[in-house]
Amino acid sequence: MTLMEDAKNGMITPSIRDVAELEGIDAETVRSCVARGLITIPKNIMGRSCSFGIGKYMSTKINANIGTSRDFVNIDEEVQKAKTAVAYGADTIMDLSTGGNLDEIRKQIMDSVDVPIGTVPIYQAASSHKTVVDMTSDDMFDAVRKHAEDGVDFVTIHAGVNRNALERLKKGDRITNVVSRGGSFTIAWMLHNDQENPFYYEYDYLVEIAHEYDLTLSLGDGMRPGCIHDASDAPKFMEFITLGELVTQAREANVQTFVEGPGHVPADEIALSVRGMKELCHGAPLYLLGPLVTDIAPGYDHITGAIGGTIACMYGADFLCMTTPSEHLALPTVDDIREGATVTKIAAHAADLTKEGQRERSRVRDDKMAHARLDLDWDTQFDLAIDGEHARKIREKRVTSGDACSMCGELCAMKIVREALEESNHKD
Repeated sequence: MTLMEDAKNGMITPSIRDVAELEGIDAETVRSCVARGLITIPKNIMGRSCSFGIGKYMSTKINANIGTSRDFVNIDEEVQKAKTAVAYGADTIMDLSTGGNLDEIRKQIMDSVDVPIGTVPIYQAASSHKTVVDMTSDDMFDAVRKHAEDGVDFVTIHAGVNRNALERLKKGDRITNVVSRGGSFTIAWMLHNDQENPFYYEYDYLVEIAHEYDLTLSLGDGMRPGCIHDASDAPKFMEFITLGELVTQAREANVQTFVEGPGHVPADEIALSVRGMKELCHGAPLYLLGPLVTDIAPGYDHITGAIGGTIACMYGADFLCMTTPSEHLALPTVDDIREGATVTKIAAHAADLTKEGQRERSRVRDDKMAHARLDLDWDTQFDLAIDGEHARKIREKRVTSGDACSMCGELCAMKIVREALEESNHKD
């Protein structure tokens, strides 16, 4: 029995109860949404991760991508990145390793944290071959099963990259073609072997594996736009239509899903993308990389992604894949992960201040911060801050003799008005 089956049968499982308590939402509401596929709780029966809910009424969740490359393999550093990401707000970790002993890297990362773990099995399927086009369909499915057996909670599968989407790509005028690594592997394999994508053609088999382990399918956006010019084109929307069909098939088989989305999208087109994906994919939880709202900020793409992420979540996105200052430039460092997680946490909280199910709960913390600022209660401000340690360091470097900040000192607006009101009240 999968979690979705239990939910359809009216059962409030421990995972559902845990999520309801964590989110401050009625457990029956969570159960009903899991049954309909509107909330996903990625939790492999072979794993040991804690339970997080992604989707309707849930707080915005954050994923951190880590992993080795063939140019740089340091398992200890990837483990430290995982721990740092979780410490600074990441709710899930994806191991995107492509270099070194992938099984050992995955194991050590999974052992280091207790949050849900995701992977992209096609990376491992390709790793034992000289070129990606040499892998077989058996290699692809065997990698999925291996990751499921190891306890991975969700896997990105680019099943929406099929011949229809490929034809739209050929006819289009994209600048960056395909920037999804898994999507590029799939397209190269299809073109070289003149065959349909196995994950699309044999999707029923993929769903069988997922059902066996209660493995969540993260339906990847292999056609996601890689620049502002490509943001809202035919290949992207053709893939969304296919992903919606795959979501329905998975739900019928009692397998949980969420859907991945773009990418690079200008701010005024984010609503179109999010609402379109939500409609075409029947309300499935939506997982976005960014979206990045401009192409010209390398070194600051954690900020361009956070801007887009907040806007996207206001229109219905549920799950943000953080970007770091290294995006488009290099493999991220531990410090990059910390900064990316923090900035994305800010974006997620900003979105939660507007979201159904989380609005009132999220605003309590902001109201407490407002009162602490009025009272010049610095310790409470640091406790409430998303990164209180960083805030404390800034203040301590530039502290004044008074209790206000060094920008205003004794000319603090709130202090002046407070004292004036107190004096007026005393006279009355």
